[in-house]
Amino acid sequence: MISSAEQAILDAVNLDTPWELIERFTTLKREDPEDVKQAAALIAERLAQHGVPVDIHHPELFLSIPRSASVTIGDTTLFAKAMAMSAVFPEGLSAPLVYQPSGYALDADDLFSRQAAVDEMDVRGKIVVSEGFGMPGKVSDLERRGALAVIAINPGKRAHWGVCTTIWGSPDLYDLPRKPGVAVVNVNAEDGQRLIEWARAGGEVTLKTDLNEGWFESPVPVVTIPGTEDTEKFVLLHGHYDSWDYGIGDNAVGDATLLEIARVLWANRDNLRRSVKIAWWPGHSTGRYAGSTWYSDAFGLELDEHCIAQVNCDSPGCRWATEYQDVSLMPETERFAAELIRDVTGKELRAERPHQAGDYSFNNIGLSGYFMLLSTMPDELRAEKDYYAVGGCGGNIAWHTEDDLLEIADRDILLKDIRIYLLAAMRTANSTVIPFDFTLTLDDFRVTVERYQAAAGDHFSFEPLRAEIARLRSAVVQLGAQADSLKDQPLNSASVRAINEAQMCLARQLVRVNFTREAAFFHDPAESIPPLPDLAVAEDLPHASPERIGFYRTHLMRGQNRVMAALREAHTAVERALALPVPG
Repeated sequence: MISSAEQAILDAVNLDTPWELIERFTTLKREDPEDVKQAAALIAERLAQHGVPVDIHHPELFLSIPRSASVTIGDTTLFAKAMAMSAVFPEGLSAPLVYQPSGYALDADDLFSRQAAVDEMDVRGKIVVSEGFGMPGKVSDLERRGALAVIAINPGKRAHWGVCTTIWGSPDLYDLPRKPGVAVVNVNAEDGQRLIEWARAGGEVTLKTDLNEGWFESPVPVVTIPGTEDTEKFVLLHGHYDSWDYGIGDNAVGDATLLEIARVLWANRDNLRRSVKIAWWPGHSTGRYAGSTWYSDAFGLELDEHCIAQVNCDSPGCRWATEYQDVSLMPETERFAAELIRDVTGKELRAERPHQAGDYSFNNIGLSGYFMLLSTMPDELRAEKDYYAVGGCGGNIAWHTEDDLLEIADRDILLKDIRIYLLAAMRTANSTVIPFDFTLTLDDFRVTVERYQAAAGDHFSFEPLRAEIARLRSAVVQLGAQADSLKDQPLNSASVRAINEAQMCLARQLVRVNFTREAAFFHDPAESIPPLPDLAVAEDLPHASPERIGFYRTHLMRGQNRVMAALREAHTAVERALALPVPG
């Protein structure tokens, strides 16, 4: 339930400042580095107009900006869109065309996964045409099989822009070998059908791609609104300000949301107990989250020690987006996030596990996170309009196309979504105890392990892990009871500090084992990651040949050790907090 103090701050929200920025962004394409610099300057200028101080960092990010692309069959040249980070062939690449059926993305899970081929034909030395999107997993799979290039047939009248690398952010020396060595373009459905027919006739195509690739200075504006009790600890609210073309629904509306929240929170900073940082990222579209990744690298230790949560703001306030379904959030945040949406809108949230997408560049640090996309159009309306799945714009298929213009934004929905994000930042910053329930995470672990155990059968036992999950859950229940008795205590009291340190340790340990395979401070590939990923191979055991069973057992033993060590580390922190006396 919204308190009177919260309501007074929510009532301060208006659309004058955010809508003016959206209208200004309708005149500024934000994919070229120079346009991105102009956009950052506009954000900084509007913050200054409202007296909000901003730090602007100037990192160099590795970006790939598509310039042009085409596919020629016979005497006909078809329009195409080069995927960022794909190989460059400005003079043209000619080879036989083969059709590899794969099907369209039916939902977001398909969109962000491999979209595996129906069968694996021989594609060596050929250009492959295939339905769907030129998504990273699909591209890396075809490259592994020897394809020279990939033509992805998008489902609608427009081809979509996108990025095809599995590398998350600017590459390091571990990542660099995964940079695509194939040309990748998207075409629309009509031209895709012509290409399928051409492939079936045994035709050859010439594919041309031109991209501007390299290291570019890219401004990162960050506002810090200090808390009154604990200035070191902070909530990170963030979204990207670069775009494909004008990108109003993805993500001018999000940029405007962050701007208005910065204005309102700065004016009401005396009401914040902890700090709030608000960041706008470049390099999201052309660098696979390069801006947020740079920040997680440059400020990794600060984030590890002091950030209590990250909240992503991408594509709020779009037309027809009246529901809050398939909202990305980590399990521990679900109850908290559902209450936010219920309090502002009266609607119920339908949650989903965050995809390895958006600007979730902080998983390897171990930050609890919630929201990515927020409001979306109802399933019935999407079906009525015959829309296919997309990754933003509230479900509008203008996503990543030239059609993502002012008409995609909706004033009333934007106002509502701004209030959700504002309330999220305030409540996360102001709760005496970090307001996440890790019993939900451990319940999620238990269900996942039960599923993996059913698949593993007699080949491997997860019983030690089940016991460790139950032990930690029992301690977390006690921690929650103790936290309830401290709601009126100051943040600097010893008991409150200890419980919050335990909450942060729970996040650091449980997020890492649930969402990452790579080491802390490095970044996992941009491919779907299953729950407790080190144990997920258990589901392959029923299909494993007898001679491979031992390899699976070895892998699962190591994976179980990693998860159990994390649970024990978290348990130690919880026990330490429980040992402190509770103020009378």
